[in-house]
Amino acid sequence: MDQKQIIKTEKTIPAKKSVKKDYLYAVGRRREAVARVRLYAHPTDDAHWEDSPIKKQQILVNAKPIEYYFPGQLAKAQYMKPLSLTQSFDKYAVTIKVSGGGRNGQLHATVKGIARALAKIDPQKFRSLLKSGGFLTRDPRVRERRKVGTGGKARRKKQSPKR
Repeated sequence: MDQKQIIKTEKTIPAKKSVKKDYLYAVGRRREAVARVRLYAHPTDDAHWEDSPIKKQQILVNAKPIEYYFPGQLAKAQYMKPLSLTQSFDKYAVTIKVSGGGRNGQLHATVKGIARALAKIDPQKFRSLLKSGGFLTRDPRVRERRKVGTGGKARRKKQSPKR
């Protein structure tokens, strides 16, 4: 091939679009559950999350109101605790995408994610309150793995024959 025949083509890389985020993002974990939390300080009128409009004083979990996803007074007391401790329920809107684990683990992951997002908003004011309340400490306990030679569970012994 002749060098004259080789034509250099330069690829133009499109410039990345800068998207302004109007929320703070935080992750909460508990056992196998992961909660990805978005805290909106000033939700706009056109803000939607999975076909649901986002309004102040609203918490959505997997596109459902939190009262339907975590029903009951005990659950409500838990997920409202970081918001009431910082006196910020009427100021923000929260959307949460939670997956993995059971309902109790998902609830604890949600509380942890909300607390982490609030701590990002105003570290001087909120972090010490949430830290003293125990909301920023991750619970490291996980399920004990199954051991080889046991009868199916982690600590179960095999049954010995009687004769």
